[in-house]
Amino acid sequence: MLRTQLYADPHGLFVHDVVLESCRRFPEKTAIFDTSCNRRLSYGEYGEMVEKLARGFVAAGLKLGEVVAIFLPNCWEFCAAYHAATLAGAVPTLLNPSYREREVRYQLENSGAALLVTDGALVHDMNLAGLPLRRIYTTRQPASGTEAFADLLMPVTATLPEMEQPSNQILAALPYSSGTTGLPKGVMLSHYNLVANVYQLLGPEASCLRSDEIALCFLPLYHIYGLNVVLNPLLVLGATLILIPRFNIPQILNLLAEENVTMMPTVPPALNALCQAAEQGLFPSNHHVRWVKSGAAPLPPELSRRFTSLTGIPLCQGYGMTEASPVTHVGFLEPELYRPDSIGQPLAQTECRMVDYTENDEPGNEVGPGEPGELLMRGPQFMLGYWKEPQATAAVLRDGWYWSGDIVSRDQNDFYYVLDRRKEMIKYKGFPVAPAEVEAVLLEHPAVRDCGVVARPDAASGEIPVAFVVLRDGFGPGNKTEEELCGFVAERLTAYKQPREIHFVDAVPRTPSGKILRRELRRQVE
Repeated sequence: MLRTQLYADPHGLFVHDVVLESCRRFPEKTAIFDTSCNRRLSYGEYGEMVEKLARGFVAAGLKLGEVVAIFLPNCWEFCAAYHAATLAGAVPTLLNPSYREREVRYQLENSGAALLVTDGALVHDMNLAGLPLRRIYTTRQPASGTEAFADLLMPVTATLPEMEQPSNQILAALPYSSGTTGLPKGVMLSHYNLVANVYQLLGPEASCLRSDEIALCFLPLYHIYGLNVVLNPLLVLGATLILIPRFNIPQILNLLAEENVTMMPTVPPALNALCQAAEQGLFPSNHHVRWVKSGAAPLPPELSRRFTSLTGIPLCQGYGMTEASPVTHVGFLEPELYRPDSIGQPLAQTECRMVDYTENDEPGNEVGPGEPGELLMRGPQFMLGYWKEPQATAAVLRDGWYWSGDIVSRDQNDFYYVLDRRKEMIKYKGFPVAPAEVEAVLLEHPAVRDCGVVARPDAASGEIPVAFVVLRDGFGPGNKTEEELCGFVAERLTAYKQPREIHFVDAVPRTPSGKILRRELRRQVE
């Protein structure tokens, strides 16, 4: 194993402290360029903004340990609200800006959020009554019953609180991860978890990130990949972050050339689109991109080779999960260590084991190199647990080890390879889709007696959700019924969770105990 050292000691550090330290060290340097409003913030300006916002939160009645919900696309307000919330001693929970009302209400209610920072365009037609929210702040477009985000930046005399617990006990983020059963779960990540993972990523042999980096980010910041693999590490280094609100090929290609971008985090479906642009001669030949990192979903080796062949840009992939803040493994760019089919080696202080399974599907013995087994890990980046979910926590955190649900193998040189997964999660363009959540919505439709949702491999998206539906008596299959069911789901769940295909069947295969036999459904679509 090549990685043994961290960038620095993470003990006792808080996320906002390590970011504000950069604001003091590089006051004139550009921290963030928000393309959605053409605004550039220097580190000095950003630090001042974060401190003003934090005092504004306190003056608005926010107390230590309360939850602040951030429901925004990529923008400078998202970044500042996140770091200000932690500075004020609050817990930020981050919402997907494409969420529908049902999904927003669930996360706000489950997290118990006291304050919401959003934009009027996102909530103007939502009913948010009856939630624990005390105040809602809107950034650029107002909405009825909300206050202006700008009010939080007004000078106030509020005193910032002292942290009353160690950094490994205070939450720095409460992202929601789609579990394989039921609704999404809040993942409790402490300041120590996040800072440790940043320092693991910035450690020797772990990353090519530099302080003179200019990184282009279209990955959503509400996702832990955008938050703690892009935003926090770049600001800790004093690098420059260019934000765009969503993936847009023409805009990306223009920015690569115009802004001298040196690094770009991405996901496999975006890489595929960039390859298509390069094949059409649209990828700028005068770019300065040194390297690209891929994550959030498995990277097909042929896609990695295709991208590098077309653009000349080396690419490495990483592996992780929200519960690990999120990174546990990272590949290498050096030719002698480059393995396009591998997720790389573990980060420093990340221990790994693998266990096989018996015929009864029970955990068995530890396996060695070349043998498949479920990946178990432990390290400073792993979550404290799931929010209000002790049973779910106990299922994945056992004796200090996190059970990933992924089947992997490793070679004699400690390189790891993902083979399959025991978990039921669908990865659509890198976004996790819990089959149980989609099934729960389908079962609310009066025509649906039973249903099961599985993944089908897809070249463009990685995987797509496919639903198998049993109709009630009196309802017939057909295009009209399929369209009605798709529309029903679309009104209640964000776009990436919606089934791309619906198959009408006589029965959904189940075990004697009632569990869906997803492997049988997958056989039908593969």
